Amino acid sequence: MQTDPTTSADIASRAGKLGLGAHPRGLSTLYFTELWERFSYYGMRALLVLFMVAPIEAGGMGFETPTAGSLYGTYTMGVYLLALPGGFIADRLLGAKQSVLLGGAAIATGHYALAIPSLTSFFIGLVLIAVGTGLFKPNISALVGALYERDDTRRDSGFAMFYMGINIGAFIAPIVTGFLAQSSVFKGWLASAGFDPSLSWHWGFGAAGVGMTISMLIFARNMRGLNNPDPLPSEPSTHLLRDGAFILAATVGLLALVMLSDLAGFRWLRWLFVVVPTIAILYGASRPDPDARKLAAIGIYFLAAIAFWAIFEQAGSTLSLFADQLTHNEVMGTAFPSAWYQSANPIFVILLTPIAALLWLKLGTRQPSSPTKFGLGLTFLAAGFLLMVPAANLAAEGRVSPFWLIGLYFLFTVGELMLSPVGLSTMTRIAPARMTGMVLGIWFLAAALGNKLAGDIGGAFTATDPDALALSFLAQAALVAVAAALMFGLAPIVRRLSEGRS
Repeated sequence: MQTDPTTSADIASRAGKLGLGAHPRGLSTLYFTELWERFSYYGMRALLVLFMVAPIEAGGMGFETPTAGSLYGTYTMGVYLLALPGGFIADRLLGAKQSVLLGGAAIATGHYALAIPSLTSFFIGLVLIAVGTGLFKPNISALVGALYERDDTRRDSGFAMFYMGINIGAFIAPIVTGFLAQSSVFKGWLASAGFDPSLSWHWGFGAAGVGMTISMLIFARNMRGLNNPDPLPSEPSTHLLRDGAFILAATVGLLALVMLSDLAGFRWLRWLFVVVPTIAILYGASRPDPDARKLAAIGIYFLAAIAFWAIFEQAGSTLSLFADQLTHNEVMGTAFPSAWYQSANPIFVILLTPIAALLWLKLGTRQPSSPTKFGLGLTFLAAGFLLMVPAANLAAEGRVSPFWLIGLYFLFTVGELMLSPVGLSTMTRIAPARMTGMVLGIWFLAAALGNKLAGDIGGAFTATDPDALALSFLAQAALVAVAAALMFGLAPIVRRLSEGRS
């Protein structure tokens, strides 16, 4: 992040009001930009697996569940994996603001491609959204971090409020796109207007594109009032080409390695995603360079985040299929689209975020450390999947109550608020100088690998064997509980490394 002699008091004197506490005025622009971008992403994500497994005669792709799960995992992994070159492009070439603008345009184009009912446009749309999100996602977070001094106690509160904007968009999106894609009411309207009702999925995808277009209009109008988190460096073009080629090769190589690990006989390669970061953590922690120790701390957060997202992101795979095939989707005799469950998590975020933001502001310097918050986040996540064990057992007798999934999403949300906005804030705070975009790219790499695992686990979903499903939920809850215990135990070490101390 660029150095700036402005003090926290100076910032506060110029701050506007947005929700709880005084925050820089630029937070409002980034809040609404991200709100609509997340509307587009989660609106499409709520439909993706359901669209792929739907029969061809119902307008879907007719894929088998393992194929759909693997494709979903690879796509969502690509969305976050491309944050690595996206962060590099912002840090060294375009700056964060221009990267957000270019990425948003690619995302909107991708959603409109999905609105075209053809296999070719489907895959083109997924590629465009993945590339665009790689440019957009890490850099808008970096722009939020640039609003605050590194030691500003409002930082976690500001990111929590930014996170609420994300979830307002995520709450509205499945309701809108789920109604357009799955509702018998909308299908009836299409038929009466002379349209093919089986193509209703594509109306949902088109609505996601409209949301992204609104996001870009808001950002383009107000981007001049924002500062890039790091000044663009002056360096020989040969250095830029060399480093860019390395980042691109590393990204493509990692993507190829993950896809290779899908094949029988190569699944052992997935252990590298734990072993390699662990070796890097030990090396960085042993170095005298403070920046190396900070990167070691980032590596520990990275591993914790992989475990978290591998469970949490099953909302779009395992839990989406559980909602569609094993849950009684009616309220007082009125049926509703199964995609609407995807709005449960964001509505809980909207309700709980003001409490979390107020709590961190109230506690100030007495609030739990970031690694402790991570441990708490993992604990609540484990509790959510533990709750689904009896739900899976009850599914042997027929469809279960919606309240099982509602309870899970409540626990998931509490865990999310302990980890995700805190993780974004921590990455921008401890990132070494001139590495903000790259560090955020590493943060989103954890989400990439977690999403891939979530898709693969979702591909093994079966509605016909509740006992196996219950055992899967239990095993995953136990794994996350172990990760939480490790995070609590390592908290003092992580705090020292984050400060550049041994």
